[in-house]
Amino acid sequence: MTELQDHSELKGAQRPRTAARVAAIQALFQIEQNEDKSESVIQQFLVHRFGTTLENDSYEEGYIPEADTRLFCTIVRQAVAERGPILEQLTQTLPATWPVARLDPVLRALFLAALGEALEAEVPARVLINEYMDIAHGFFSGDEPKLVNGVLDTIMKRLTNAPADDEKEGGTAD
Repeated sequence: MTELQDHSELKGAQRPRTAARVAAIQALFQIEQNEDKSESVIQQFLVHRFGTTLENDSYEEGYIPEADTRLFCTIVRQAVAERGPILEQLTQTLPATWPVARLDPVLRALFLAALGEALEAEVPARVLINEYMDIAHGFFSGDEPKLVNGVLDTIMKRLTNAPADDEKEGGTAD
Protein backbone atom coordinates (compact mmCIF):
# COMPACT_ATOMS: atom_id res chain seq x y z
CA MET A 1 0.00 0.00 0.00
CA THR A 2 1.90 3.05 -1.19
CA GLU A 3 -0.83 5.68 -1.19
CA LEU A 4 -1.76 7.82 1.76
CA GLN A 5 -4.65 6.15 3.50
CA ASP A 6 -5.87 8.93 5.75
CA HIS A 7 -4.96 12.40 4.62
CA SER A 8 -6.55 13.93 7.70
CA GLU A 9 -3.89 12.44 9.98
CA LEU A 10 -1.07 13.90 7.91
CA LYS A 11 -2.92 17.17 7.38
CA GLY A 12 -3.16 17.56 11.13
CA ALA A 13 0.58 17.04 11.51
CA GLN A 14 1.33 20.75 11.56
CA ARG A 15 4.22 20.35 13.95
CA PRO A 16 7.35 21.41 12.05
CA ARG A 17 9.44 18.37 13.06
CA THR A 18 6.66 15.93 12.16
CA ALA A 19 6.16 17.68 8.83
CA ALA A 20 9.91 17.42 8.16
CA ARG A 21 9.84 13.68 8.85
CA VAL A 22 6.86 13.12 6.54
CA ALA A 23 8.61 15.14 3.82
CA ALA A 24 11.83 13.16 4.32
CA ILE A 25 9.93 9.91 3.78
CA GLN A 26 8.41 11.34 0.61
CA ALA A 27 11.80 12.56 -0.61
CA LEU A 28 13.50 9.22 0.10
CA PHE A 29 10.70 7.44 -1.73
CA GLN A 30 11.20 9.75 -4.72
CA ILE A 31 14.98 9.26 -4.65
CA GLU A 32 14.59 5.48 -4.73
CA GLN A 33 11.76 5.29 -7.26
CA ASN A 34 13.20 7.76 -9.77
CA GLU A 35 16.87 7.14 -9.00
CA ASP A 36 17.19 10.89 -8.44
CA LYS A 37 20.17 12.55 -6.80
CA SER A 38 19.45 13.39 -3.19
CA GLU A 39 20.58 17.02 -3.43
CA SER A 40 18.32 17.71 -6.41
CA VAL A 41 15.33 16.23 -4.55
CA ILE A 42 16.18 18.25 -1.44
CA GLN A 43 16.30 21.42 -3.56
CA GLN A 44 13.02 20.52 -5.22
CA PHE A 45 11.35 20.16 -1.83
CA LEU A 46 12.87 23.37 -0.49
CA VAL A 47 11.78 25.40 -3.50
CA HIS A 48 8.50 23.79 -4.55
CA ARG A 49 7.01 21.75 -1.71
CA PHE A 50 7.56 23.57 1.59
CA GLY A 51 5.54 26.41 2.99
CA THR A 52 2.03 27.59 2.43
CA THR A 53 0.70 28.81 -0.87
CA LEU A 54 -1.77 31.58 -1.60
CA GLU A 55 -4.44 28.89 -1.95
CA ASN A 56 -3.39 27.25 1.36
CA ASP A 57 -2.52 24.01 -0.45
CA SER A 58 -1.58 21.14 1.84
CA TYR A 59 -0.47 17.50 1.74
CA GLU A 60 -3.22 16.55 -0.71
CA GLU A 61 -1.80 19.01 -3.24
CA GLY A 62 1.79 17.94 -2.61
CA TYR A 63 2.76 20.77 -0.24
CA ILE A 64 4.23 20.36 3.23
CA PRO A 65 3.32 23.35 5.38
CA GLU A 66 5.42 24.50 8.32
CA ALA A 67 8.21 21.94 8.04
CA ASP A 68 11.54 22.17 9.87
CA THR A 69 13.66 22.33 6.72
CA ARG A 70 16.93 21.86 8.58
CA LEU A 71 15.69 18.58 10.07
CA PHE A 72 14.35 17.51 6.68
CA CYS A 73 17.75 18.06 5.02
CA THR A 74 19.58 16.28 7.84
CA ILE A 75 17.32 13.21 7.69
CA VAL A 76 17.50 12.86 3.91
CA ARG A 77 21.26 13.36 3.74
CA GLN A 78 21.94 11.00 6.65
CA ALA A 79 19.60 8.32 5.29
CA VAL A 80 21.22 8.47 1.85
CA ALA A 81 24.77 8.51 3.27
CA GLU A 82 24.06 5.56 5.58
CA ARG A 83 21.73 3.65 3.24
CA GLY A 84 23.94 0.55 3.10
CA PRO A 85 24.35 0.12 6.87
CA ILE A 86 20.66 0.94 7.43
CA LEU A 87 19.55 -1.69 4.92
CA GLU A 88 21.95 -4.15 6.57
CA GLN A 89 20.31 -3.45 9.95
CA LEU A 90 16.91 -4.08 8.35
CA THR A 91 18.16 -7.30 6.77
CA GLN A 92 19.42 -8.53 10.16
CA THR A 93 16.09 -7.67 11.79
CA LEU A 94 13.53 -8.87 9.25
CA PRO A 95 12.86 -12.60 8.85
CA ALA A 96 14.89 -14.29 6.10
CA THR A 97 11.63 -14.99 4.28
CA TRP A 98 10.94 -11.23 4.10
CA PRO A 99 13.92 -9.51 2.43
CA VAL A 100 14.25 -5.71 2.46
CA ALA A 101 13.50 -5.58 -1.28
CA ARG A 102 10.09 -7.09 -0.55
CA LEU A 103 9.11 -4.21 1.76
CA ASP A 104 6.64 -1.66 0.46
CA PRO A 105 8.74 1.23 -0.94
CA VAL A 106 7.05 3.76 1.36
CA LEU A 107 7.76 1.54 4.35
CA ARG A 108 11.38 1.18 3.25
CA ALA A 109 11.62 5.00 2.94
CA LEU A 110 10.11 5.34 6.43
CA PHE A 111 12.73 2.98 7.87
CA LEU A 112 15.51 4.86 6.07
CA ALA A 113 14.27 8.18 7.47
CA ALA A 114 13.80 6.87 11.02
CA LEU A 115 17.15 5.13 11.17
CA GLY A 116 18.95 7.96 9.42
CA GLU A 117 17.61 10.30 12.07
CA ALA A 118 18.45 7.82 14.83
CA LEU A 119 22.08 7.75 13.73
CA GLU A 120 22.26 11.47 14.54
CA ALA A 121 21.35 10.48 18.13
CA GLU A 122 19.82 13.88 18.93
CA VAL A 123 16.35 12.53 19.74
CA PRO A 124 15.73 9.69 22.21
CA ALA A 125 14.94 6.37 20.56
CA ARG A 126 11.56 6.09 22.27
CA VAL A 127 10.49 9.47 20.88
CA LEU A 128 11.60 8.53 17.35
CA ILE A 129 9.81 5.19 17.48
CA ASN A 130 6.57 6.84 18.59
CA GLU A 131 6.88 9.60 16.01
CA TYR A 132 7.53 7.26 13.08
CA MET A 133 4.86 4.83 14.26
CA ASP A 134 2.36 7.73 14.25
CA ILE A 135 3.51 8.72 10.77
CA ALA A 136 3.11 5.10 9.63
CA HIS A 137 -0.54 5.30 10.66
CA GLY A 138 -0.92 8.17 8.18
CA PHE A 139 0.50 6.12 5.33
CA PHE A 140 -0.89 2.66 6.15
CA SER A 141 -4.13 1.23 7.50
CA GLY A 142 -2.95 -2.34 8.17
CA ASP A 143 -0.31 -3.92 10.40
CA GLU A 144 2.56 -1.80 9.08
CA PRO A 145 2.63 0.55 12.11
CA LYS A 146 3.10 -2.51 14.37
CA LEU A 147 5.94 -3.65 12.12
CA VAL A 148 7.49 -0.18 12.33
CA ASN A 149 7.29 -0.33 16.12
CA GLY A 150 8.87 -3.77 16.39
CA VAL A 151 11.61 -3.27 13.81
CA LEU A 152 12.62 0.18 15.04
CA ASP A 153 12.58 -0.96 18.67
CA THR A 154 14.87 -3.90 17.85
CA ILE A 155 17.29 -1.86 15.76
CA MET A 156 17.37 1.10 18.16
CA LYS A 157 18.25 -1.24 21.04
CA ARG A 158 20.98 -2.77 18.93
CA LEU A 159 22.34 0.66 17.96
CA THR A 160 22.32 2.04 21.50
CA ASN A 161 24.06 -1.06 22.86
CA ALA A 162 26.66 -1.24 20.09
CA PRO A 163 29.04 1.49 21.35
CA ALA A 164 29.03 0.10 24.90
CA ASP A 165 29.83 -3.38 23.60
CA ASP A 166 32.66 -2.05 21.38
CA GLU A 167 34.17 -0.16 24.30
CA LYS A 168 34.08 -3.28 26.49
CA GLU A 169 35.73 -5.33 23.77
CA GLY A 170 38.32 -2.62 23.11
CA GLY A 171 39.09 -2.32 26.82
CA THR A 172 39.72 -6.03 27.28
CA ALA A 173 41.95 -6.38 24.23
CA ASP A 174 44.80 -4.44 25.82
